[in-house]
Amino acid sequence: MERTGEPLRALLREKGTPYEELGLGDLTLTDERLLDAIEAHPILPNRPIVVTPQEVKRCRPSEAVLNILPAEGLEPFAKEHSEVVSDAT
Repeated sequence: MERTGEPLRALLREKGTPYEELGLGDLTLTDERLLDAIEAHPILPNRPIVVTPQEVKRCRPSEAVLNILPAEGLEPFAKEHSEVVSDAT
């Protein structure tokens, strides 16, 4: 998470998680406390976080991954709902 270059708090997902119940909106909480919450509740990080030799990046929306993958050899792929993200061209 540190290698994304984003503040840890920016990587947290609020909806569909115990974010509110845990009081994680409290800006006085340290990164250590936020990491403890993530360890206890792995659903908290906003995913995916993709690691490549060039960069580590939160790839949301998923097509953001195209910016950190080498174009050579990239296979066509689609989102989980069949929306084409990258085709053969």
